[in-house]
Amino acid sequence: MINNKNSEQTPYDAIVIGSGISGGWAAKELCEKGLRTLVLERGRHVEHIKDYTTMSDDPWDQKYRGKITPEQNNRQIKQARTGFVNSPSTAHWFVDDNEHPYNEIKRFDWIRGYHLGGRSITWGRHSYRLSDLDFEANKKDGIAVDWPVRYKDISHWYDHVEEFIGVTGDNIGLSQLPDGKYLPAMELNCVEQHLQSEIAKQNPDLVVTPGRVAHLTGDKEFNNRSKCQYRNRCMRGCPFGGYFSSLSSTLPAAHSTGNLEIRVNSIVHSIIYDEKTGKASGVKVIDTLTHKELFIEAKIIFCCASTVATTSILLNSKSTRFPNGLGNDSGELGHNMMDHHLGIGAAGMIDGFDDKYYKGRRPNGVYIPRFHNLHENSEEVDFIRGYGFQGSAGRENWSRSIQELTIGEELKKELTAPGPWRMGIMGFGEFLPAHDNKMFLDYEQKDQWGLPTVTFDVEMKENELNMRKDMKKKAKSILENAGFKNVQTFEQQIGPGLGIHEMGTARMGHDPKTSILNKHNQVHTVPNVFVTDGSFMTSSACQNPSLTYMAFTARAANYAAEQLKMKRL
Repeated sequence: MINNKNSEQTPYDAIVIGSGISGGWAAKELCEKGLRTLVLERGRHVEHIKDYTTMSDDPWDQKYRGKITPEQNNRQIKQARTGFVNSPSTAHWFVDDNEHPYNEIKRFDWIRGYHLGGRSITWGRHSYRLSDLDFEANKKDGIAVDWPVRYKDISHWYDHVEEFIGVTGDNIGLSQLPDGKYLPAMELNCVEQHLQSEIAKQNPDLVVTPGRVAHLTGDKEFNNRSKCQYRNRCMRGCPFGGYFSSLSSTLPAAHSTGNLEIRVNSIVHSIIYDEKTGKASGVKVIDTLTHKELFIEAKIIFCCASTVATTSILLNSKSTRFPNGLGNDSGELGHNMMDHHLGIGAAGMIDGFDDKYYKGRRPNGVYIPRFHNLHENSEEVDFIRGYGFQGSAGRENWSRSIQELTIGEELKKELTAPGPWRMGIMGFGEFLPAHDNKMFLDYEQKDQWGLPTVTFDVEMKENELNMRKDMKKKAKSILENAGFKNVQTFEQQIGPGLGIHEMGTARMGHDPKTSILNKHNQVHTVPNVFVTDGSFMTSSACQNPSLTYMAFTARAANYAAEQLKMKRL
C-alpha cells in the first residue's frame, strides 16, 4: 500500500491527513467514489500481521518477563499514566515523550501512537451511537452551541459503518442508546447475568447489556478477517483481524480500488490557503527522516489526524485571510476541549456461584447505559447530562496468594482452584464544553522539526465533579442491592485526556461566528477542507465516540465526492 516516490509532483483529488479510525474511513469512501487519494501519516509504516511483533507473546517469551526497564519508563512517563505502556507487549505502540514533548498548565494525559493505523490498533473498540438526547442537549441546556445535525441525519451512516466493521451487541430498545446493526452478542458470564436480572428490579431506567464492541462474531463473512478468538490481546494488534482497525479493514478496502497512495513519515505542517480562490490548494509536509519540506496539491483535504494534531495544523495554517488559523473567524479553534472522565466506581464479591466458571478471555464486559436526566421522572441529581458504567465479573486467580496465610499442600490446593467471584463497575461520564478549556501552540518551545509544541489548559468543572460523586455512590448501591458483599469504592486521581477521547476543538455549528465547521464537517469559510476526527464534536455525550467519528467521516466523504463531481468544490 505504500508509495513514497515523487507523490508531491502530482495533484490529487483528495488528501487525507491521518491513517487511524477516521482517516481510514475517509480513504475508503473517497477511493470507492473514484477519487485519487493520498493518505499522509506522520509515523512509521506498519504492515498488518507482520508488524504485530508481540501478538502471541507470553511473559516468559519476553526479556525481563514482561517488565519494562527504568530507562524505557523514563522515556514514556506521560504515556504511562494510562497503564497501557507498562509492558513491552504494548509500549511500542505509544510515543516517546522525550521526542514528542507537550506542555501542561493543568495535567492533561495526551496519549498517542505515531504509526500507520494510529490508535485504531490500540483503541478500546466500544461502539455506541449517540441519540437525539445528545444532539439536542446543548440547545436544551443553553450550553455552548447547538449541534447542526440530529440523529435522523446520521442513523443511515451508523448503519453503514456497523455493517462494514462488525459490531457485536444486543438491541435493547433504549431511546438514549439507539439500536444498531449487530452481530451476535458476546455472552455474559453467570455473575454478570445475575447483575443484569437484579439491576432491573432497582430502577426501570437501569439496564445491563453486553458491551457493544467492534469484534466479529457469528457467521457473516468479512474480507480477510476472522472471528474474534477471545484471546484479549487486542492492543498488541490482532493477526486474525478479529476487531476493526484501519489496517485490517478500511485501508485494504481503499487500496483495492487502485485509487489509494500512502505516504508515511510525513508530518503536515500546515494547509495552504489560496487567497484568489478562497480555497485550500494543498498541504505543506515535512519528511520526518530527511526534514525536507514539500508541497502537495489536492482538490479537497480531509483532516483526520486526531483532535489535537488536526487543531494544531489548523492553528498553524496562517494567512492574510486567516491570521489566527485556518477557518478561525470565530476564535473558537482550540477551545471547548472535552474528554470523558472515568476512573471511579466500585467493586465487590459475591457468593453462590462457586460451581460456575467461564471459558476464554472475552474482550468486553457489561455496559450500563446512561440513566440520569432522561425524562421528568428521572432521579434528581445536582448535575446535567449523565454517565454510564462499564465493568465485568471474574474469578480471582493465583495472584490472591498475597492474602493467604496458609503454606504447603493447603496453599497449593487453594491456589490451583478458582478463587471467589469479584465484579467491578466504573463510571464513564460526559464532559461539558467550556470555552476556557483549551489547547494552544507555543512558538517559543518547538519540536525537533521546528513545529510549535502544544500546551493544554483543561480541567474538570463543577458539573463533572458533582457527577463523579454520584458515580461513586451509585456504583456502590447498584452492587450492594444486587447482593454483592464487601463493596468498596475507588477513585483514581486523573486529569482530562485519560479517556483518550479528546474532542471538540474545531466544533460543528450553525454559525461561522461561533463554530468552525458546518453540518457537513466542512470548514465554514474554506469549503474544500473537511474535519472528521474528534475535533468536530459539539458536545461529548457519555458514550465512547469512535463509532460517531466513523459515521460522520463516511457521511462527509460521500458529500465531498458528490460536491466535487458536481464541480462545487
